[in-house]
Amino acid sequence: MANTASARKRIRQTAKRTERNVARRTRMRHVIKSVETAIASGDKTAAQAAILAAQPLLQRAANKGVAHKNTLARKMSRMSGRIKALAA
Repeated sequence: MANTASARKRIRQTAKRTERNVARRTRMRHVIKSVETAIASGDKTAAQAAILAAQPLLQRAANKGVAHKNTLARKMSRMSGRIKALAA
C-alpha cells in the first residue's frame, strides 16, 4: 500500500494511463480486424476505405506507445500489399 502522497498520486496516474491504453489497444485491434475482414471479403474498395480509416488510428497508437511503431508499420504494409493484390 502506498504510504506517501506522491505514491498514491502515482497509483492514480497509472490507473488512468492504463485505462486509456486499454481503450487505445482495443480500438487498434478493432480497426485491424475491420481491414482484415474487408480484405477477406474480396471487396477492394471497402478494403481501401477501411485501411484509410485505420492508418491514422494505428499511427496515433504508435506515437502513444501502445504498440511499437515498427510492428504497426509492418502490419500496415502487409495489409496494403494484400489490398493491392486483390486487383491482380
